[in-house]
Amino acid sequence: MRLVAEGLACRRGVRQLFENLDFTLESGRALIVTGPNGTGKSSLLRLLAGLSAPAAGTVRLEGAREPEDFAEDVHYLGHLDAHKAALSAEENLAFWRDVLGRPALSIAEALEEVGLGGLGRLPVAVLSAGQKRRLALARLLVSDRPLWLLDEPTTALDVAAQARFGVLARAHVGQGGLIVAATHAPLDLGSAQALDLGAYRPARPVAA
Repeated sequence: MRLVAEGLACRRGVRQLFENLDFTLESGRALIVTGPNGTGKSSLLRLLAGLSAPAAGTVRLEGAREPEDFAEDVHYLGHLDAHKAALSAEENLAFWRDVLGRPALSIAEALEEVGLGGLGRLPVAVLSAGQKRRLALARLLVSDRPLWLLDEPTTALDVAAQARFGVLARAHVGQGGLIVAATHAPLDLGSAQALDLGAYRPARPVAA
């Protein structure tokens, strides 16, 4: 499997955030996207996930199960954790497992992997910010999807939880998965490729 971006440009309102972006990410590799605020890191992930359309260029996932619509092979983890506060941690994971399909780890196993073992029956409303982020990361484990698109995945995580995330992420790429992670913080993903999105800013704003 290979993720290929060719000539990508992203426009938001009257601003072109980046242009002429090319990269290739092979199975078993991670790409860490950095850059100042406003350069389009989150927007790039949304383009790759198929949630928005590029102003120019193309994205394809070679080897996808559904080449014309590879969203079925993608996990997208955005800024928001996307939990239902009144439901328990287990109920939230069960919902996402059923929606995403292709079950992988059991709910109990996924909670254990992110350090939430024994907390599955608690309502999400009582969890701390770090625990809610760990629960969001557990979604990556209950459904088998090879491409992980992660927006600031370690937000609100303490040092121990960041290390645990690193173990899970390296295991994913070690099994042939792909990761694109946008971040301001260091991520220990092994021998990851680097992309400074700030280098792809247009020379001048694009007129409306």
